[in-house]
Amino acid sequence: MTDALELDALWEDFHRVVNMTSQELAAWLRVRDADENAEPLPEEAGTPTGQHVLAILQKRRTDLTDDDLRVMHRVVDTVTAQTDLENEPDADDTRLRHRLMTVGHDPLKP
Repeated sequence: MTDALELDALWEDFHRVVNMTSQELAAWLRVRDADENAEPLPEEAGTPTGQHVLAILQKRRTDLTDDDLRVMHRVVDTVTAQTDLENEPDADDTRLRHRLMTVGHDPLKP
């Protein structure tokens, strides 16, 4: 595990870049994986990383595992690398928006 200051910083960074609620992310993962004939079970919808982000959003900071911390670092790095949080992608960049939403970041959300 990391020390308390590093954990606090990671927790804040993660919740800064993951701007979707757990309900919004769960709904997006289901919609993303649904097709015209079927919708996946909620626990099977989305990518493994998206499911892990959803699980992290439902945890308290004291309940995080080392695996959770790795995913949190990866999500922060991914969102930061693909966006400048001051200048979010515009509405025309649908593919980037959907890719970021898969890890809990909606660039169009205020």
